[in-house]
Amino acid sequence: MTSLQLAGFSASLLIGVSLGLIGGGGSILTLPVLVYLLGINPVISTAYSLFIVGVTSLVGSVNFMRKKLVDYKAGIIFAIPSFTAVFLTRKYIVPAIPDVLFTMGDLTITKNIGIMVFFALVMVAASYSMLRDSRNGADADEQEPRFNYPLIGLEGAVVGVLTGIVGAGGGFLIIPALVVLARLPMRMAVGTSLLIIAAKSLIGFVGDVANLTIDWAFLLEFTALSVVGIFVGMYLSRYVASARLKKAFGWFVLIMGVYIISRELFFSPDLRNKSH
Repeated sequence: MTSLQLAGFSASLLIGVSLGLIGGGGSILTLPVLVYLLGINPVISTAYSLFIVGVTSLVGSVNFMRKKLVDYKAGIIFAIPSFTAVFLTRKYIVPAIPDVLFTMGDLTITKNIGIMVFFALVMVAASYSMLRDSRNGADADEQEPRFNYPLIGLEGAVVGVLTGIVGAGGGFLIIPALVVLARLPMRMAVGTSLLIIAAKSLIGFVGDVANLTIDWAFLLEFTALSVVGIFVGMYLSRYVASARLKKAFGWFVLIMGVYIISRELFFSPDLRNKSH
């Protein structure tokens, strides 16, 4: 096992820790780890990411359900359009994306680069939402739930499409929606997010099974390590305030997004220069 592979499998623990702490962020780590450390094709990595994050989130959500920290009403309103969108996106839209998206002068932008850059742009937008909301001064754990049904459902569909394209669980989008639109307390938003992520990610993965060859031995091993990590994350979450979680989460997402954009647009091996 090379040093990069060792780092990649070690990072699988951090994926679970992230999900356990903040109910999201697992896919933000998973996709870069699979692509950059383990050298897996970005399209296949998006499918693997759905399975890894889905199974890990499902395990974590059970603990939150036992503590009655899952709002099923908000979850259902968000989940139904999201489930539909992610399955259709993985089944039909992703396979239809051409290998070469477009050219700019001497450069050719490939499907792999497009997926990673799109993923990073979504991350940057989500980080802005979280950081802006954390400056409002309200304690997210003291809010009274309030449901804006049309907006929650619409965001569910949008997150489903984005999840389908980039293989993200979508916690970095789901949590802002639940906190801002449904005004759920942060820890209940985390529990509800984990359950939504689990179902949505695994449904999206089903749409991939017929289109891709899956290395089940690798996938199950990586996922098992991530599941161990989520228990560590849930334990640590007892000692971290919600406001600090939101702020730290926002900055982490922003930094990762900027890094991925820079790497893909300037250093990616898939960036083809016709003049060379």
